Amino acid sequence: MMKFTKQNFVFLVAAIIIYIVDIGVDFWVASKYFCQGQYSWSILILCFRCLSSLITQRFSYEWFKNDWEVTDTGKLKWIFLVHLFQCGIFIRYWFALKYGCQAAFKQKSSGDASETDPSNFIQKQAIDAVTDINMLRVFKTFLETTPQLFVQIYVLMEHDKINFYQYAAIFMSFCGISCSVVDYQISLRKGLPDKDEFHGPSKFVYLFYKLLTITSWVLSISLITVLSVRISVILLIFHWVCGFTWTLKQCTTFCKSKKMEYLYRIVVGIILIFTFFNIKGRRTKVCISIYYAAHTVVTLGILFVYMFWKPALIKEIYFPVLSIVTIFSLVLGIIFLVVYYRHFHPTTYCRSWAYSDEVDGVAGEKDRVKTGRFQNFLM
Repeated sequence: MMKFTKQNFVFLVAAIIIYIVDIGVDFWVASKYFCQGQYSWSILILCFRCLSSLITQRFSYEWFKNDWEVTDTGKLKWIFLVHLFQCGIFIRYWFALKYGCQAAFKQKSSGDASETDPSNFIQKQAIDAVTDINMLRVFKTFLETTPQLFVQIYVLMEHDKINFYQYAAIFMSFCGISCSVVDYQISLRKGLPDKDEFHGPSKFVYLFYKLLTITSWVLSISLITVLSVRISVILLIFHWVCGFTWTLKQCTTFCKSKKMEYLYRIVVGIILIFTFFNIKGRRTKVCISIYYAAHTVVTLGILFVYMFWKPALIKEIYFPVLSIVTIFSLVLGIIFLVVYYRHFHPTTYCRSWAYSDEVDGVAGEKDRVKTGRFQNFLM
């Protein structure tokens, strides 16, 4: 069983600080736009935050209810009230700090691998608490942080000027995306017994793969939005429909209720707009190849549309810079993707196949009875 270390505890504290700062930056940027009379941008940023908060709080409460069931109905009442006021994530951070402090600083392993051993039980509680937080942060990243990054880049391109608060918003968006995708993978390796540890080089290669491909796609969408907002909206809706349809065909079983399962599939469809998301833990070579091949074709198509539809825009200073950054990020991101799955993916240390996150196989069912929500939630 993997351990919750002092380093993990430090990262947890840093994550709390980043989360609070991110909230402050969001409201600061929204207020700046409002004071400048740019009400649409202010409202849009607040809408992203409200939508993200409502969905993450809903999932958080549902998980509390599933974990505690009917034995703790009294606690569930005040947990419901906390989530109603959109503060449920702080309850989860409190539990994570409580168990994490005990696991990292107070508990000593007895060498017994059984989960009934007190020290191992605390370790599991700490890991499970952080795992739930990281899953919620993945939702937040692609419901709020990534769309906000797109908005800030679009505003920069449209108005050809940027203020300090916009720099802060873009910086926090990149920090949020980076921390979320890496922390999620770390929790995945700790939470599933058939996964090897997420080693140092793997973290950096995986981070660059995700960050560069997401950046390239956000820049592409920003470029087409400057050209035509209507086309941009149609493109995003089309991507969501494709992602949602694919999710339906996967017959996911992440949630216990049908309503929450459909909400989960809707959210996954949104995530698939920006990055590939492995929701069943099966071999993904074909799916991931099709996904990024489609993104490459659309990205190149957007650049060609610029050249032939409105060549006058090419003279704008942002187009040469952003087109180079877009292509450069896409090529580098795909290179890091191939390198990660061929050489750095943790499962390659103990299995011979690549491009897969096989967790739902029949042979491993008995070993995964107590793996928690990660059994049906993979990336």
